[in-house]
Amino acid sequence: MSRRLIIRPEAEADIIKAAVWYEAREPGLGLGFTSEIHAAIERAFQTPLLYLHLRETPHVRRILVRRFPYRAFYIVRVDAIVLFAVLHAAQHERHWEQRMKELQ
Repeated sequence: MSRRLIIRPEAEADIIKAAVWYEAREPGLGLGFTSEIHAAIERAFQTPLLYLHLRETPHVRRILVRRFPYRAFYIVRVDAIVLFAVLHAAQHERHWEQRMKELQ
């Protein structure tokens, strides 16, 4: 069985919010941000177990976004990769805890 990718609405909202912010700062930068996010998601989808799992919650994994100070958080299920948060590196990692609880 192949895995599918699930992008939670909250993660999609994170991406849109950041892209709009970058686009307002410099035209084209929002598109660059979304391209890097998509590349990070693709890397996580292709090799989901390669990326850092969090010590306190080993079923949650994190991948860094190139060129931008963002991290994407996901869990690996038997049938799916679930992206549930895309957060700026300055945000505390615990910011995603409530979202993760909703997945269980």
